Amino acid sequence: MNQEAVLRTFARAAEDAHAALTELDQLSGDGDFGDNLRGGLREAVARFDAGGTSAFGALGEVFLDEVGGTSGPLLGLLFTEIAQALDGGGSFGDGARAGLAAIQRVGEAQVGDRTLVDALSPAVDAFATGGFVAAAAAAKKGADHTAELRARMGRASYVGDRAKGEPDPGAVGIAVLFWAAATVESPDAAVEKPL
Repeated sequence: MNQEAVLRTFARAAEDAHAALTELDQLSGDGDFGDNLRGGLREAVARFDAGGTSAFGALGEVFLDEVGGTSGPLLGLLFTEIAQALDGGGSFGDGARAGLAAIQRVGEAQVGDRTLVDALSPAVDAFATGGFVAAAAAAKKGADHTAELRARMGRASYVGDRAKGEPDPGAVGIAVLFWAAATVESPDAAVEKPL
């Protein structure tokens, strides 16, 4: 897997999606998700460029240690597990599955709670049978479905139905990650962008 290309594609996509992610998070959270994702990715690119770590290693370090909000550490767990799988000879799918388990162990969210798990869990399952393109489609579908859900976890659970009709920003962020990976790994496939 071309980790560097995925990191750079993900970072560019986060720049493009910044305003939309911020708007989504203003409905259900404190509006910082766009800033946190974009800032974390900028820092991860800089850390990777400085050398000494893999692309997903840089992502894991930055999001675990430096990115705030609820999503920062959770994404950090995911990126760290992906880095460990890839750097240890495993697959992106192996790492994503381990990351999902770590996120659910820490945050206790399940599918249907209107969190990033709603995009990550179906993506992990789809990856096992269909690879990057299927995983990206499943992540987008899962993220889109969160628009119909009432949040049962995290800050969004306090706002009631205010965010209904719009997808969860964390789930969209996961969909953007899988879109970036599929775009790099399967450049000839038509992969629909989440936003």
